[in-house]
Amino acid sequence: MIRKEKQMNSFLIIANADKDINLELSNNILNYLEEHNAKGLIVSDDAKYYENNLIKDEYLQDVQAIIVLGGDGTMLRAARTVGKDIPFLGINLGTLGFLAEVEVANLYKAIDRLLADDYRIEKRMMIEGRVGDKVYHSLNDIVITRAGFSRIIGLAVYVNGELLDTYEADGVIISTPTGSTGYNLSAGGPIISPRTKAIVVTPISPHSFSAKSVVFDSLDNISVEIVKKRKTQDTEAIVSFDGDNNMELSAGDVVNAGISSKEVSLIKMYDVNFYSVLRDKIGGRE
Repeated sequence: MIRKEKQMNSFLIIANADKDINLELSNNILNYLEEHNAKGLIVSDDAKYYENNLIKDEYLQDVQAIIVLGGDGTMLRAARTVGKDIPFLGINLGTLGFLAEVEVANLYKAIDRLLADDYRIEKRMMIEGRVGDKVYHSLNDIVITRAGFSRIIGLAVYVNGELLDTYEADGVIISTPTGSTGYNLSAGGPIISPRTKAIVVTPISPHSFSAKSVVFDSLDNISVEIVKKRKTQDTEAIVSFDGDNNMELSAGDVVNAGISSKEVSLIKMYDVNFYSVLRDKIGGRE
């Protein structure tokens, strides 16, 4: 149990409007909070709540915790768009729920525990991606993939300024431990405990048997330079940050990545082992 000097009574509800139809569940939660002498505000995917890809500060005033309704994708968006260190409680309305751990059936029990300060906080590292003067923060991953009609792309990967390898591949994933169970896993990368501080680089469908995932210290700096492969195509690749903020890349462009100064605080209600969650979510033998 965690006790704070000021008990939580002010919440922001971030809702995925495609999953919470007509914001019905969000409004039910808001009513429940008000019945228990707490206050809340609902923010949906409506653009009016956002400015420069961030939730406007006016909606974050005095907020002590953020309740996120959706799936892991909604949690990732919330992590990117909240510019303050406010803890998140994820309510799973999707299929997989590594980040959004509370199921709808346990929703109000979880809120009761939240109001009673009966929970723990788990910190997750983020990575910062830089392309020119653009900077983005990702909780899961930075993904560089081929663009247009490119069959493969050339990717020169540097670590702390030293060349690691040059891949001919469909792309490369730079992942956090949190993101290791996502695209990284699908591409054959390793699963890493989410509380570990590390960065994983995984090539996507590399045209070499020797190209493998590599796990680096979180303080290492990763640079990926796009190498020219097709004379008839200016845009060689696309980079995305947690599946958003897509940018086109040409030969000579460089994506720099390293640990972010930002962390994400997740509200955890259950003392559930990560590996049992992993077994339940992606399958495995008892």
